Amino acid sequence: MNTTISLKTKKQSGEKISCLTVYDASFAEILADSGVDIFLVGDSLGMVVQGRETTLPVSVDEMIYHASAVRRGAADTFMIVDLPFMSYSTPELALKSAGEVMKKSGANMVKLEGGREMLKTVETLSSRGIPVCAHLGLLPQSVHKMGGYRVQGKTEDSALRIFEDAIAMEDVGADMLVLECVPAEVAKRISQNVEMPVIGIGAGVDCDGQVLVLYDMLGISKGKRPKFSKNFMEGQGSISAAIKAYVSAVKTKEFPALEHSF
Repeated sequence: MNTTISLKTKKQSGEKISCLTVYDASFAEILADSGVDIFLVGDSLGMVVQGRETTLPVSVDEMIYHASAVRRGAADTFMIVDLPFMSYSTPELALKSAGEVMKKSGANMVKLEGGREMLKTVETLSSRGIPVCAHLGLLPQSVHKMGGYRVQGKTEDSALRIFEDAIAMEDVGADMLVLECVPAEVAKRISQNVEMPVIGIGAGVDCDGQVLVLYDMLGISKGKRPKFSKNFMEGQGSISAAIKAYVSAVKTKEFPALEHSF
């Protein structure tokens, strides 16, 4: 199994890190056999599994249910679990929610969205021995506040804010960072200036790793596929082959291409 230390070693050596979302035991077993480095049990399950319009209705109990199923399907893969909307609105509530997720699901790390306003929360979790993945850029749980699913960091001021938030997150103990829908050059600068692994989704090829929603990269999500995604099932004979193709494309820097970046 990967650890926070081994994942940092991959970054230091220049080895790209592959990550996919996963929500059940059957897919977990396939992903593990296909060499995926990190599983993300994302609150995206609210949209791709439950058919909701946003991730906001997902509960802590639902995250634990799905993460537990994933853990049963793959006992030895590094697993990050999202803390859902309003389950970490205070440091105290975050500690309670994260503790439940870690104890009941077998998670190796929790992920939460937000910048400098979340620094005290990240510091609180980290100081209690809970590994944290921060999430900057496009924040799906703040979709209504942001006015939709829009690329972040396009202006000099907003790019600087994301950069400073990333540095601050590491300073208070974050072990990993997801950057979503930010210009590739912004993500590259951040990746080069922090020691923690930076996992991109719509953030260019120079991040330390990549993550996609499993259903998007298999071409089975309803609606229009995001620009930053790619259907890896095309030309493949099985789900396993498609996932192996994704892992290979990430490792060799073939994905994401310019067409998948901003």
